[in-house]
Amino acid sequence: MSTIVTGTKKSAGHGTKGGLAGSNGHRKNGSRGGGGGGGGRDDKHDGRDQNFSPIRYRIAILMAIAAIMTMFAALTLVFVLRSNSGGWRPLHLPTVLWLSTALIITSSLTVENARRFLKRGAEKLYRQWLLVTLLLGAGFIAGQLVAWQQLRAQGVFLASNPHSGFFYLLTGAHALHLLGGIAALCYLIFRRVRHDAKDDQHFVARRQAAADVGILYWHFMDALWIYLFALLLLSK
Repeated sequence: MSTIVTGTKKSAGHGTKGGLAGSNGHRKNGSRGGGGGGGGRDDKHDGRDQNFSPIRYRIAILMAIAAIMTMFAALTLVFVLRSNSGGWRPLHLPTVLWLSTALIITSSLTVENARRFLKRGAEKLYRQWLLVTLLLGAGFIAGQLVAWQQLRAQGVFLASNPHSGFFYLLTGAHALHLLGGIAALCYLIFRRVRHDAKDDQHFVARRQAAADVGILYWHFMDALWIYLFALLLLSK
């Protein structure tokens, strides 16, 4: 009888130890599995970085440009239809607009210089040419304000006649969109760059893509103004 009891105790002891060992084994395997999951998340994060494509930036800016073009195309259609009706008195455009036009055309040249120096890795010259472009853009906005002030001094207001109304509407809408371009230039100029950024290919690619879309938008604003200026100038 004592032999049977002793054997039962030993069996129970061995069962308890086996259960503890199995439990510990499961815990260890679970810990390893969790570590493996974390590694999977890191790999996924790295994969997202490596899959970066500047095409996404370009598609976004092209969609924005298409929306702006649609808006100005609609305004142009109304402008042409209204110019063929009664009460249309063409304005004598302020001469300062010629200076504004020269400034914004020059700004397209300076912003292209900035792009070229960025590709060469000339950080200082890149920022300097962007700053010159920014100043030219600010000069253009100042020229628009002077033109509006000159027209108001002549007694020409938004509701004076259809041509004056379209002049304020078209130039004002363009100036507002150009302010968006100025904001983009400020971002590119004053964005902080890490000391080791030149060795980070992912950062370099993103920065180049941001500069490309900002410069493309600026060129679009330049071309749009030339179109609007010709439309206002030739609508006799």
